[in-house]
Amino acid sequence: MPPAYTVSPSEAEPGGRVTVSAPDTTCDARYGQDAQVKVTVRDAAGTEVLDGLAPMTDDGGFSFEFTVPLAAAPGEAAVVAYPYNMDWCDDTGVNNRAAASQQALVRASCVEPMVPLMILAGTRG
Repeated sequence: MPPAYTVSPSEAEPGGRVTVSAPDTTCDARYGQDAQVKVTVRDAAGTEVLDGLAPMTDDGGFSFEFTVPLAAAPGEAAVVAYPYNMDWCDDTGVNNRAAASQQALVRASCVEPMVPLMILAGTRG
């Protein structure tokens, strides 16, 4: 499973700074020394307005700071963060880091981790 993460602050205007972060897990996740977290934001209209990568520790901890895009629609946005380029949905207890090959990965989870971010109607002028 991806690490539990938070979004701070929980409300921001376009142009405001937001941090997505998670502490290290206590289950010896073994994501690897080159692990990354993928962070995406979909605004209230469902448009993906941000897609980024950040370093992640071997135990899943990370911190990713971004500026809310000026074009983001006001309302409740979805912030999604999960380990990048890995099979993060395995429940066997085995580290299943995706091989560096051309195989297409299919996400097997029926639930996408999401934390809300309220994008306020800012003064874009």
